[in-house]
Amino acid sequence: MGMTLRTNDQQTAALRRQAALEGRSMQAVALSPVDEYIARRIHKSKVAAALERVMQEEAGVLERLKDA
Repeated sequence: MGMTLRTNDQQTAALRRQAALEGRSMQAVALSPVDEYIARRIHKSKVAAALERVMQEEAGVLERLKDA
């Protein structure tokens, strides 16, 4: 499914210049930050889940360390 991205004239001109500099399409340049954002969010979710799991599994150890 596609979507329309509406940019103002300055954004369009900057995107066009950047795409030309990189030898890529405007669409490819515009999608790069979207892909990076999604990857970061997925990574953060995985890290948060792993941290929660470790905190639950090692609650006793963490409690003893807190009191040390």
